[in-house]
Amino acid sequence: MNDMAEESEKTDRSPQRFLARLLAKMNGVKATLARVGRGLSITLKNPRRVMMAACLALIFFALFSNLYILGSSASFVFHESAALPENSVGLVLGTTPRLTGGAVNPHFKNRINAAAFLYHEGKIKHLLVSGDNHLREYNEPVAMKSALMAEGVPESAMTLDYAGLRTLDSVVRAREIFGQSKLTIITDEFHAYRAVFLSKKHGIDAVAYCSEEIPFEVSARARMREYGARIKAMLDLYVLDAQPKFLGEKIEIKL
Repeated sequence: MNDMAEESEKTDRSPQRFLARLLAKMNGVKATLARVGRGLSITLKNPRRVMMAACLALIFFALFSNLYILGSSASFVFHESAALPENSVGLVLGTTPRLTGGAVNPHFKNRINAAAFLYHEGKIKHLLVSGDNHLREYNEPVAMKSALMAEGVPESAMTLDYAGLRTLDSVVRAREIFGQSKLTIITDEFHAYRAVFLSKKHGIDAVAYCSEEIPFEVSARARMREYGARIKAMLDLYVLDAQPKFLGEKIEIKL
């Protein structure tokens, strides 16, 4: 009986039996791949289905991006100065000083007011004013500096960053160029979540203070644009590995 079992075991381990089992498995894999290929072929032959699947994927990614950024940043966004932690440096994010028709941009005005308020309250000691200066005749940082000085902030309490072309550039440059690893960001509420999110992902311990809210009918366009900007922020971080357009030599902020 034992001799028969041993003989059977030897037969099972023979090269012929091993090859037979291997071929059987390969045939099974081949059949599975053929089924997947047929399914893919059917899908590709139906452009409507492909389009619908792509649209659903885009909608899901857009919703996920916005909810993820809002959820991960909410506890670091403040509306009341009493609850806001003190930091040495506040990062004021730039925007165009005037609207197309020539009127003062309310987003610009409110960010300036919020920054000046925090400075006078002693919540921050120095302002890093970051904005766009890609054209000689367009200079957000200088306009912000003039407006802050009009609100009683001394020139010595400000450092200008002329290469804050977008939020990513402003926060990364705050760390890489100006040596700041801890910041209070000053901007509109709808913008604050993305600014904090980007800062955290780039190693900055950031909180945000929201400027006075602007009615939806006035700020609708900026708010709608922000939804798309949050999607772009996710792509910049996790797909494109985007970096600031300009870096350069380090600049010390003297407090």
